[in-house]
Amino acid sequence: MPCSVTRRLAWGTVSSSSSTSAPGLGAIAETAPQSLCVREPHVPADRLVAEMVPPPRFDSVRFATYLPDPNQPSQTEAVRVLEGFAAGLGGAHASGSGKRGFFGFGRGRAQKAPAGPRGVYLDGGYGVGKTHLLASLWHATPAEPALKAFGTFVELTNLVGALGFQKTVQTLAGHRLLCIDEFELDDPGDTVLVSTLLGKLVEAGVALAATSNTLPGKLGEGRFAAADFLREIQGLSARFRTLRIDGDDYRHRGLPEAPAPYSDEQVTKAAYATEGASLDDFPHLLDHLAKVHPSRYGALTDGLKAVCLTGVRPVPDQSTALRLVVLADRLYDREVPVLASGLPFDKLFSEEMLNGGYRKKYFRAISRLTALARDAKGLVAPE
Repeated sequence: MPCSVTRRLAWGTVSSSSSTSAPGLGAIAETAPQSLCVREPHVPADRLVAEMVPPPRFDSVRFATYLPDPNQPSQTEAVRVLEGFAAGLGGAHASGSGKRGFFGFGRGRAQKAPAGPRGVYLDGGYGVGKTHLLASLWHATPAEPALKAFGTFVELTNLVGALGFQKTVQTLAGHRLLCIDEFELDDPGDTVLVSTLLGKLVEAGVALAATSNTLPGKLGEGRFAAADFLREIQGLSARFRTLRIDGDDYRHRGLPEAPAPYSDEQVTKAAYATEGASLDDFPHLLDHLAKVHPSRYGALTDGLKAVCLTGVRPVPDQSTALRLVVLADRLYDREVPVLASGLPFDKLFSEEMLNGGYRKKYFRAISRLTALARDAKGLVAPE
């Protein structure tokens, strides 16, 4: 069994394997691949705030680099509307005297947020480029980065957990724009929390933009049937102008099918031959994810150039599946290739899961892991 050493990273202390080779493989590399299962990142609250920017995958995206499907006019229309929205965010903060109207909803008066919707809601299936457009909006908004925030719905709720509700309101209230990617309401508590938070931010003059796979008025449908929260959900939908974005998953447009899983030996050899790769047994990784808060999954992948997994099999339960979805999102954001043995990624989730209330999350995870599997093909040496 390889021993363990401690390495210091920017976000804290983790452990990693120090063996020089795997049994039966010989001296493939000077050092063994890292292991996600021994990483225990500790992320300070101030890092959560500082990292509320578009993820590395979307550093260079702009409206001009979005390629609308010519058969889907809603995509071209979304670009047009969002460009106008970004232009309307120039000038002073919306709660001050220099604010401008949004989408023709009129100009508000000093110290009072304008009436009507204060943001845009990009609705569409996975893979139609919603995050690309949301990040483009962030980049196009004429404000310093410190006055713009970008994060996933999970990251936003984690920020509230780290800072507290009032401190989160104070931290974000001075922003020109808050972008929320993959807006999902997974339980009644989050419904109240996020609705209240966004209401406070709108009152402070913050413009909002969000993406989701579900229309605002349908949030929570199929996940919890508590009629008491319906009014809260409907009130939240009134905050946004909804833009429907139709289309097929761009990750599958004209691309070859995802590569078949490799053998355990191929994955292990590739991990040892790839600088900055990790190597883990899939079931063990799933167990480890249960011990790490999802807000730390980004830090869990810091510095990785590839993730290698052996023994991929169906996830055993919904809690485990939802944790895997978050990890898949963080790997996709950071463009980390994923090389795996075992079952293909489209077999991760049971039919019951794929037909349940979280089906869109699971389909998104399959889509993103498939894209990362394609990216990993070059890691395997030709036979």
